[in-house]
Amino acid sequence: MKLSAPVFRLKREARALARSKTIALNRALDAIAVREGFRSWSHLVSATRNQGPSIRLLSAFEPGDMVILGARPGHGKTVLGLELLAEAAKSGRSSVFFSSECSYRDVRTKLSDCGYADPGKIEKLSIVLSDSICAGTIQETLADPAPGTIAVIDYLQVMDQHRSQPPLGDQIEDMRQFAKKRRATLVFLSQVHRSFDPQSKSLPGFADIRTTNPVDLAHFDKGCFLHDGRMILSAH
Repeated sequence: MKLSAPVFRLKREARALARSKTIALNRALDAIAVREGFRSWSHLVSATRNQGPSIRLLSAFEPGDMVILGARPGHGKTVLGLELLAEAAKSGRSSVFFSSECSYRDVRTKLSDCGYADPGKIEKLSIVLSDSICAGTIQETLADPAPGTIAVIDYLQVMDQHRSQPPLGDQIEDMRQFAKKRRATLVFLSQVHRSFDPQSKSLPGFADIRTTNPVDLAHFDKGCFLHDGRMILSAH
């Protein structure tokens, strides 16, 4: 059954409904689930998880892939990145979330909104939060990655925000060599330029990636792009 919106957006609707009707959040969640054709919120989450985009993407990624996951703000790229890691961890793969943007509370809330446990209770999932996430941090953390390791980096455009870090282009070239050598899948969340016009095309692509500093996008094997609940995965 196709949802009218992604799960994280439905939960936002439920929060707004709970406030406007002065009802408990669990009642609002169940009301949204019934509207979507399910018995309850827990039924909705369990019934749709295996249909989610994270499952499809994981099966499409290869060891050593460099992937861009791009979208405009508010279209779910961070949520999808975390879902990828949670699902990979459930299957026994080492999974790491690197972020200069999120707090632990942000991570916990986003995973909870999608029906996952507290990240501290998900085996194989590690959270690395720092003001200076860069290629050096990633390589040091993943120095000897287990087979099938996947990492999500939040996000591409801030990796060289400190002058002490190498230029973004150099870091991405370095990360490509690392990914291929170590057979780790690296997924970089990325901003899409505000000039992207959904009236002209429904989904962004590589040409719409916001490159504040020079970076050769040919280093990426695949691109996953989101907008308004829709998704496309393309090879580069």
